[in-house]
Amino acid sequence: MAPESPAPPHLHPPAAPARRLLPLVLPAIAVGISCALILLGVSLLAERFQDVLWETLPDALGVGRFSSLWMIAMLTATGLAVGLVLRTVPGHGGPDPATTGLVDAPMRPGVVPGLLLVTVLALAGGVSLGPENPITAANVALAYWLGRRAAPGAPAELWVALAAAGTIGALFGTPIAAALILSETLASQPGPGAFWDRLFAPLAAGTAGALTMSLIAEPSFDLSLPAYSGPHWGDLLSALLIASAGALLGMVVVYAFPVAHRAFRALRYPVLTLTAGGLVLGLLGALGGHLTLFKGLEEVKEITADPDGWSAGEFAVMAVVKAAALVVAATCGFRGGRIFPAVFVGVALGLCAHALVDAVPPTLAVSCAVLGVLLAVSRQGWLSLFTAAVLAGDASVLPMLCAATLPAWLLVTGRAQMLLDGEGEALR
Repeated sequence: MAPESPAPPHLHPPAAPARRLLPLVLPAIAVGISCALILLGVSLLAERFQDVLWETLPDALGVGRFSSLWMIAMLTATGLAVGLVLRTVPGHGGPDPATTGLVDAPMRPGVVPGLLLVTVLALAGGVSLGPENPITAANVALAYWLGRRAAPGAPAELWVALAAAGTIGALFGTPIAAALILSETLASQPGPGAFWDRLFAPLAAGTAGALTMSLIAEPSFDLSLPAYSGPHWGDLLSALLIASAGALLGMVVVYAFPVAHRAFRALRYPVLTLTAGGLVLGLLGALGGHLTLFKGLEEVKEITADPDGWSAGEFAVMAVVKAAALVVAATCGFRGGRIFPAVFVGVALGLCAHALVDAVPPTLAVSCAVLGVLLAVSRQGWLSLFTAAVLAGDASVLPMLCAATLPAWLLVTGRAQMLLDGEGEALR
């Protein structure tokens, strides 16, 4: 009797999902912890250097820490320093930052040291960009390079997802942010297993990154805004209008993006471009005040600590100046992210709305304005809604935020993005 022939491969039952997912836990945790430690190290180094540049040095020279002269000189010097570093380091800090988003294809690991160095210089020097884009790019590059060598049989995209989730989880201090951001990508990608199976390992990495950062640095996005008293019919109209205004201001930033990029690229030489960009940022800082410098997270807490401490006109100037600084910094060659500066723009716009109409609750105004600006700048719906809700710190504002998302999204969907292709044209 002839032996039975083996069943065709497609008839073999697939491995149980748990057996496929369990081996990913330890690599995910290791990647998440490493991403958080790199973020923490870069942030601490930038903070120490910032203290030297903006406190120790001006005090020693007898110059006002945030005088117009010092802001202009410091931002111009930062642009020159970043330009010289990018000119000399291997890989020149990676591709043009105007053509990259929060999560992109892995770069060569040799580019990472130079990228991290210019990130520290920009953060310390007062450039209006956050750490999220370059830190994510560095972590993705390292995780991809090491992961492909440690486990060559694992899918290449796994290491990108783990590093991105670990970094985003550490940035926001919660894995929910990473899960929401990656869900928009994973939902549109074909792949084996259920959606939550594909999200399992990134969620583990995001949790490890968030816990590591929380245990060491205790990050907080609490703006200490007044408690929201609950939804009212008048609040609904306010939410729709303020979120739409935020989206419109964000779209001004988006449409100015390629124009500013072309203007800076006309200077041809990166060192000259970055020096000119730093000079413009210094002039903007002198116009808007020192609160419009840096990534904006600590400055946001300062202006929300006293919502009535500035006039509507002063808040409007802060919002416009910060928006202009974001455009300049992101197009002249500085490496950095756009989320945190965009949050400052939204917070200043929301406080402006509250100052104009005192009946509008500041918590509602701030969260809706941040929602609108982030929808335009990031084009990430979950990220925008999550950030606005976290800043509000009050679950009762969520129905208003969900309603405000609808008109704001209609204003931005299908339009140009704050991202350029290789020809310098905005993507859609």
